[in-house]
Amino acid sequence: MTPKWLFALEAERAHALVECGLKIWGKLPHGFRLPNPALAQEILGLSLPNPIGLAAGFDKNATMVVGLSHLGFGAIEVGTLTPKAQPGNPKPRVFRYIDKQSLQNSMGFNNAGIKKAVQRLENLPPLPCLIGVNLGKNKDTPLAEALSDYEKALEASLGVGDYYVFNLSSPNTPNLRDLQNEDFVSELFSMAKERTHKPLFLKVAPDMPRDALLVVCERAIKAGAKGLIATNTTIDYSLLPGARTSGGLSGRVLHDKAKAVFAEVAEAFFGKVILVAVGGISDAKEAYERIKMGASFVQIFTSFIYQGPAICRQINQDIVKLLQQDGLSSIHEAVGIGQKR
Repeated sequence: MTPKWLFALEAERAHALVECGLKIWGKLPHGFRLPNPALAQEILGLSLPNPIGLAAGFDKNATMVVGLSHLGFGAIEVGTLTPKAQPGNPKPRVFRYIDKQSLQNSMGFNNAGIKKAVQRLENLPPLPCLIGVNLGKNKDTPLAEALSDYEKALEASLGVGDYYVFNLSSPNTPNLRDLQNEDFVSELFSMAKERTHKPLFLKVAPDMPRDALLVVCERAIKAGAKGLIATNTTIDYSLLPGARTSGGLSGRVLHDKAKAVFAEVAEAFFGKVILVAVGGISDAKEAYERIKMGASFVQIFTSFIYQGPAICRQINQDIVKLLQQDGLSSIHEAVGIGQKR
């Protein structure tokens, strides 16, 4: 579990201390554990050692990747990264709801810029996990010029990611979610497909009307998207009494909504692209359920903050037991088994 004293600190200060700790942890000698073969998969030409990933937003500047890899994640997604460095929104901008195991953040893509992150990623040692790079636009870039920001960020990072994620769904950059439309996603993925053969993913918001969401996903796939990540944080503040009126909610309060949206996406697109589930996942039971719904892997974020560094290995150990209970020999056999019935 995360030490209780960390929650007595202001949220971003606590995060900075964790960052320092993970940097040190990453420099210590570790013998990488051999992955359990039952949890390994080949997806989109990539070797994924286990189905538990870390969502973007935790390691915004790729400073903790090595330390995080030692905690057992199968995939670590860095960012969101923008072409230019930017401070993000005014503080305070992260709020904990400890009794609900939830967070509300209005960070606003605070990061040191794509170039610094790329330099760090270029100097990483070989790691036993995939590296995803999550890309966004700068706050001061007009929407009419947003494509240029995504293009710059992608081209700057092409040598360092195993897969790339376009973030059009954060609620914390003004009007960003307006880019979740058919024309822009088609233009975006057409551009990206011409610049790389690496897998490209779209991360979607949980607050879009169902029909609009599915149409946008369909257009992204037609234009070259190989995966969908559902979902980002929500601005449905009715889920949390006492929530502030800005910023995205994550954690347990997002569970039902994120799961329902993932179910819609999986019903429409399972078997056509790789699906990634995120939102309110805090244990093996929930991770395994979304895998059976069609997720090739899941991502955690808020539960990692509340439950601490052992959560990834614990979920993976418990998933192996769930596979055995179902008479399955590999995670690959479980992916989408609920869709196939």
